[in-house]
Amino acid sequence: MSSPRDEAVEPGSDTVGPSTSSSSQSDATGGSIISVTIGATVPTGFEHTAAEEVKEKIGVDARISKDRGRIYFPITTDKLYQVHLLRSVDNLFVVVEEYDHYQFKESKEETLTELQQLASKLPWTDTLEVWKLNRTLKKKKGHRKGGNAAKVKPNSDASDAVAADAEQHELPQVSSTAEDQTTVESVPDLETCEQDSQEAAPEAKVIKFRVTCNRAGDKHSFSSNEAARDFGGAVQEFFQWKADMTKFDIEVLLNIHNEEVVIGIALTEESLHRRNISHFGPTTLRSTLCYGMLRLCKPQESDIILDPMCGTGAIPLEGAIEFNSSFYIAGDNNDMAVNRTVNNICHFQKRRADKGSPSGLPIDTVRWDLCSLPIRTSSVDIIITDMPFGKRMGSKKKNWDLYPSCLREMARVCRPSSGKAVLLTQDKKCFSKVSMILMQITGISAKVLLKLNTVLCILIYLYNWLPWSNSKNNAFKC
Repeated sequence: MSSPRDEAVEPGSDTVGPSTSSSSQSDATGGSIISVTIGATVPTGFEHTAAEEVKEKIGVDARISKDRGRIYFPITTDKLYQVHLLRSVDNLFVVVEEYDHYQFKESKEETLTELQQLASKLPWTDTLEVWKLNRTLKKKKGHRKGGNAAKVKPNSDASDAVAADAEQHELPQVSSTAEDQTTVESVPDLETCEQDSQEAAPEAKVIKFRVTCNRAGDKHSFSSNEAARDFGGAVQEFFQWKADMTKFDIEVLLNIHNEEVVIGIALTEESLHRRNISHFGPTTLRSTLCYGMLRLCKPQESDIILDPMCGTGAIPLEGAIEFNSSFYIAGDNNDMAVNRTVNNICHFQKRRADKGSPSGLPIDTVRWDLCSLPIRTSSVDIIITDMPFGKRMGSKKKNWDLYPSCLREMARVCRPSSGKAVLLTQDKKCFSKVSMILMQITGISAKVLLKLNTVLCILIYLYNWLPWSNSKNNAFKC
């Protein structure tokens, strides 16, 4: 089942003798089943939503990491293909080993030495077999030109990554990524590369690898670059692989969050959120974030779902693909935004048609005035939208006029007693005041479902909805 390219890892695999055993039964390439732990990065705040999807589609319970934005779940290799079908995860990796309470040494030198020694003690065998199997499941798109490092949160050592640039010459090709995705690159010695290629020519192809370190916490004596450099050097010495920053075959992940340490091997070449959108705008949402918001509303068959500020159409397009028993209306007051939405829908339909699949989607696009929607009162089941934050689009000053008007119009078109809305915003001060006034007028109950760092995702239930008056209510003005 493995190709000659896959077999290139076998020389390295044979050297894994000293590693500890894991939960494998036998060689995966021989057809036996291996049980491993899969890690997945998800949009911060949507960990529980992703865990629900894993339970629903794969039938296993997912564990939410202490480090926000990650979940872990067990799986057998016969279900590995199902992992790539998850819609709420960004990146996937197979866990080599994890430590819940790793005791770091006080001095930097002792800690880095311990990380070097750790590389030869890890149970690599099963994870490398899963990596080989994963390569046969997905189409080979060529080499990656930049890592698929997991998206991580702020509050890390971005400055440390830059400060360690000088130390990178010791192992030029190994990179590290701090939590703001800062990557340090160095140019390898050309003569060394030529000698390596000549020596490796008569033998099996040498595996190229890269180490990516994501670190969170302020009690570490080392930087992300230093950890990636020393750990990567030990991995290189153990497997006799060749380090390469861009054209790597294997990406080894070293995730450190306070005392939690997880070592893994990446299974995705790029984030899985890059799947639907071809025409991007200034504020395009990730498809994984759109899917999480849609799952919060629990769309039902024949529901009318409205996105009154659709931008590039990421939310309704994701909904029309994944929850296609509902009908979606996407609208915006900007001609360019409407055109991008139409282009994204047409591009996806063309891709479907090229594969011989039905290309129709339950979605329509309209240009309209958000504050005066051409929709009948009480005719929409769900409203889901990404509201202007007042940064890239509009301004926070304008939001004080926009939010009251658009929320009032949303309340008008939504169905009484069963309607609901999921709204994404960062302008918490404005939204809080406007929503309080809205609740006093209409009887709508709202609650903050998720706090995504500085962004709020609000689910509004239109229970006890009072009959809407056509007359303007001055109390609604802020």
